[in-house]
Amino acid sequence: MAGAIISHARLAGIAPGARILAVRAFDGSDTSEGTTLSILKGLDWAVARGARVINMSFAGPSDPQIALGLAVAQRKGVVLVAAAGNLGPKSPPLYPAADPNVIAVTATDAQDQLLAVASRGRHIAVAAPGDDTLAPAPGGGYQFSTGTSIAAAQVSGVAALLLELQPGLKPDALRKILLSTATDLGPKGRDVQFGAGLADANRAILSLNAASAAARPKPTNVSAAR
Repeated sequence: MAGAIISHARLAGIAPGARILAVRAFDGSDTSEGTTLSILKGLDWAVARGARVINMSFAGPSDPQIALGLAVAQRKGVVLVAAAGNLGPKSPPLYPAADPNVIAVTATDAQDQLLAVASRGRHIAVAAPGDDTLAPAPGGGYQFSTGTSIAAAQVSGVAALLLELQPGLKPDALRKILLSTATDLGPKGRDVQFGAGLADANRAILSLNAASAAARPKPTNVSAAR
């Protein structure tokens, strides 16, 4: 997931100029389980070290303590992004993606269709490619990844690009840009499958630049009489 965001060698990530703060909030087992305490400690560690975007490519049940930690991070200006989950259309909303302070990301395939395993819900914000997506792998190689986790990492990369251009951008404003510039998919308007649609890094950046240009004061015409 980190490589999908910042790789900058043979394979370029979404935001190759970003800097990663790697947080070990899960154990090293095949199931990669994490506790409330370890996740909270990871959040606190990242926020204390100046993280601007926190990518959470994991999903589980609601946790009131983690919700409090997410609220604190969001108030401090941290953009929170999470995978919607891969338990299919009958799954209840999974967390932290379903938390109101988090940008929930689902995944699409090469035909811009929703992945069959992707969880649905009114909390879905945007979609991103997540079917056989090539990314760096542990050990220095590369691998294809499928699921909402890799999609969330890509949206975290887009968020990093926007913050690189405008460091003062607040989480709610960044979310608004992502949603307003997404390419609508599925039913017209925002829906429970794709959210606002497929995240578009180029359109998001152009929107940010256009807003910045509109906010600049217009030059004043001055005439000099002799």
